[in-house]
Amino acid sequence: MFRKALAAAACGMMLTAALTACGEKNISISESGNSAATTTNAAAQTTESSNIAFGSDVRNFTAPEDGEEILILTIKDYGDIKIKLFPEYAQKGVENIKGLTNKDYYTNVIFHRIIDGFMIQGGDPTGTGRGGESIYGDRFDGGVDPHLIHAAGAVAYANSGSTATDGSQFYIVTGKTYAEQQFAEDYPESAKKVYMENGGTPWLDGSYTVFGQVFDGLDIVFKLQKVATDGSDRPLENVVIESMKVATYDGSALKWKITDYPDFDAEETSEASTEASTETSSDTAEASSDASEASSETTEASSEAAAQ
Repeated sequence: MFRKALAAAACGMMLTAALTACGEKNISISESGNSAATTTNAAAQTTESSNIAFGSDVRNFTAPEDGEEILILTIKDYGDIKIKLFPEYAQKGVENIKGLTNKDYYTNVIFHRIIDGFMIQGGDPTGTGRGGESIYGDRFDGGVDPHLIHAAGAVAYANSGSTATDGSQFYIVTGKTYAEQQFAEDYPESAKKVYMENGGTPWLDGSYTVFGQVFDGLDIVFKLQKVATDGSDRPLENVVIESMKVATYDGSALKWKITDYPDFDAEETSEASTEASTETSSDTAEASSDASEASSETTEASSEAAAQ
């Protein structure tokens, strides 16, 4: 019932110009659900295969074992993002992302949709938000599992209305932190603690296939959410996946939270993004002015020619 209500609210309210998870062709993630009501009810859902409520036993931060397969996502000009995978909870989703990665499917693909305080989305080789396919053909059903929630750093498949429309597009959550009073009394303590300390997007739980969790490079994700974008949430300068590969965990440090990155400065990142956006706007205005001036000169020349 909650899921249907959320879908109806998202379609009816049109909270953002980029909301396309309501049966449209675009593959996206709903940005609605920032209200306390949504936050407090999300964990009440259960899956058909389990009686466990979402978030009652969070496993997002299960440490990878030595030699375990992980993903390394290299972003041009930014660096590496390392992702823990959960085949035990999202078997088809993990098989799909590994299969596409091994085919170099994501090389030079962009993050086409970025929203500060929400998520970064990519994985569409067309760069439009409408493309991409899975190793199974067109789309597949990755399902959901109550052990994996939308904590900051969670990696999940974007869809166009249900998990049965999973493909190649994925997103990495940034979200925001929540306060104690924003949760219902019966909200699972495990999930509540995560959303209060790590942050995330709790209203997405149960509607999208979570298959991974960033354990190194979360600072890069948080920097990327601050890049300048246009009115459609598309970065003004391409954010490019230089490479993506399946690797093995080597026992390196686990940095699940943004607070695990002492050199990360959110304010500095935000200021840099503002400056870039201002410079872009200034360049656009200057170009427009030059074009107007050129047009004026052309008109003047045409008038002189006509007079002769």
